[in-house]
Amino acid sequence: MGLLPGCSDQSAKPAESVKEEPKGPELVTGRSGFQKVYIAARGWAPDPQPFRIESTPTSDGKGHDGKWAVWRTGFASPSRRSVKTYIWSGSAAPDAPSRGVSAGTEDTYNPSNSSTTTFDVAFLKVDSDQAFATAQKHGGDKVLEKSPDTPVNYVCDWNRNANELVWHVIYGANRETVKLTVAVNASSGEFIRVEK
Repeated sequence: MGLLPGCSDQSAKPAESVKEEPKGPELVTGRSGFQKVYIAARGWAPDPQPFRIESTPTSDGKGHDGKWAVWRTGFASPSRRSVKTYIWSGSAAPDAPSRGVSAGTEDTYNPSNSSTTTFDVAFLKVDSDQAFATAQKHGGDKVLEKSPDTPVNYVCDWNRNANELVWHVIYGANRETVKLTVAVNASSGEFIRVEK
């Protein structure tokens, strides 16, 4: 009687299904959100230059520590003469884009347009969490003490007049309900001014 190698008398067992637990939100700072989309932007163009980094509010948090689960970065490509927005999402919330990196539509780039003034990433030395800490010392703490549910949003862009990169720390859900906006130098972390 011959034996067949590799045969077993054990019956085949069905594979156990592993049920994945839904992931919680991944809350990150603005610089981290930027780094997550920069790779995708390099795939779009050989020379992507950021012109705006901004938080996108979701039900995952309030931004009180300089972190959000969704960040949007606008890039300009001089060689392609176009701009494109990339979004990174670490959220599964119904009001958020799906997890990962997604690209927006491409549009025409005009270097003289002040809303798309690009900046060198080397100027971004201070992250959104540090900008939040500075803003707290200049009125933000009083806003959150009075209204702890106030969301704090972040926009980082180049100020052409002052020739500096600025974090705008915005206390409020939208333009109509802004309670305070504090400008913080994104290179030094120094307080610039209260904008509202």
